[in-house]
Amino acid sequence: MRTWPARAVVFFLLVPLTAAPSTSAQADARTCAKANLLFCEDFQAMPVGGAGSLRWGIDTKHGTLTVERGGRRGQKVLRVHTEGNGRAFLKVDDFAAPGNSFYGRVRLRAGAFPTAPDWAHYTLVEATGDGPEIVRPLGGQYAPPPHGGAAYWGVGADGGPTGDWTNWRPTAPSVAGTWTCVEWHMDAADNRISLWFDGVAKPELTVSTREHGGNPVDFVFPRFDTIKLGWQLYQANPTPAGYDVWIDDIALSSQRVGC
Repeated sequence: MRTWPARAVVFFLLVPLTAAPSTSAQADARTCAKANLLFCEDFQAMPVGGAGSLRWGIDTKHGTLTVERGGRRGQKVLRVHTEGNGRAFLKVDDFAAPGNSFYGRVRLRAGAFPTAPDWAHYTLVEATGDGPEIVRPLGGQYAPPPHGGAAYWGVGADGGPTGDWTNWRPTAPSVAGTWTCVEWHMDAADNRISLWFDGVAKPELTVSTREHGGNPVDFVFPRFDTIKLGWQLYQANPTPAGYDVWIDDIALSSQRVGC
């Protein structure tokens, strides 16, 4: 798989963003008791141990999924572990969103992000369906000096006419060792992806039909039917050699769920 260094010019569009939900809505969003979600998993009803036979699908290569107690306030979470350039994903199959647009929310904590090789590329959320684009609303890339010398969050895609690209920014560092609530919005009206971290919008990461980091052609969503959450690294012999990510409170909805 090719990776791309930061381009000298990447176009993005600043747009008005949905206001954050109220405090009471945020409190209600902490569990899967909230109604009218397209998908929800907080792992509290799952048995501790290997996650190979749970009610959602899995996609692993050199990786494992394990339910364990290790989350905030001691609740159950999903531990994603991979070795090298492996992958391990929880997979939501037969997914359908009205109008092919939806919001997502996940809480996550990564043990580490790659520091080698140069331009090492990782994905935590991926959306696919009927259409060539493999859409990655949450991923990132390690940018070596003099481009930053750190790992940064980004939005990207692969497999379609726009090519293999990640729209990362040094204003959105991927920070290990701390819980982060990540929200995203897939808006089919303009093939737009927007992100929030801990309730704060990151408009510099926004991509859309004509404003993205790929080839100079339109970026067009597939008709989504599968959503994956976990971890994948694409380059061989990375540093560190293994990765752990803990995820919790997954929600997919037609409306913003909040943190």
